[in-house]
Amino acid sequence: MPAIESSNLEGKKALLKQRLEGFSSLAVAFSGGVDSTLLLRVARDRLGADRVLAVTAVSPFFTAAEDQYCRELAAEMGVRQERIEIDLLDVAEIVANGPRRCYHCKKVILSQLQKRAADRGYVQLAEGSNCDDLDDYRPGRQAVDELSVASPLLEAGLTKGDIRQLSRQLGLQTAEKPASACLATRIPYGVALTRDTLAAVEHCEAFLHRHGFHNCRVRHHGTTARIEVATADPSALLRDPLRRDLVAHYRQAGFLHVALDLEGLRSGSLNQELT
Repeated sequence: MPAIESSNLEGKKALLKQRLEGFSSLAVAFSGGVDSTLLLRVARDRLGADRVLAVTAVSPFFTAAEDQYCRELAAEMGVRQERIEIDLLDVAEIVANGPRRCYHCKKVILSQLQKRAADRGYVQLAEGSNCDDLDDYRPGRQAVDELSVASPLLEAGLTKGDIRQLSRQLGLQTAEKPASACLATRIPYGVALTRDTLAAVEHCEAFLHRHGFHNCRVRHHGTTARIEVATADPSALLRDPLRRDLVAHYRQAGFLHVALDLEGLRSGSLNQELT
């Protein structure tokens, strides 16, 4: 279903509620991010917790911290959650990490979430795409369409800003949560994905999170780690003892060189290679 345009936030909210009320029951592909959390919460409010299921993919592509956060959120909302372990590294097209990796990855994940939902009696699966996602290179969108997965936020015309505003209105802790993406997005296209490279990225980003840099990415360029941080003053990373500790930590993860990207955080920065 195409997105419905509305410039009024209250109008968009009404459209979202109307769309969700059209389902007899609903499974939500739940990652604990800003979008899927709002979708799950509104679905629970409109349908009731007994008619909503959160389904979550567990994989080396997603951090252990995010998995734990996701579990706590679902429990806080009183929604039943099922976690499905999916070994994406068993799929050759995903491991090859070509420009269409996201399509293959999304197809595998959504297919398995859809199957689990159907096994539990939930005919429809929904995911959290929004209107801003249409402005970036998103090959995974094709998988959503092919599997007839619903995108209620997109269909209601909601942007990322709208979703954050509605999340604030509902008092959701994710309202200000930085955008996140799977760990595979840190590896340049054409470089084969391995458990070790994904684990190295997770290890190094966790170090930044512990030191207050929550909106960041560590891009894996072989023996070099390139750090992108969203802050007006990243110079704290250059001052000892933090700089010294960071370098030692990254060396333990297998990097010989550590670089700070002077352009800062850019979502999907590795997509520049495609253009």
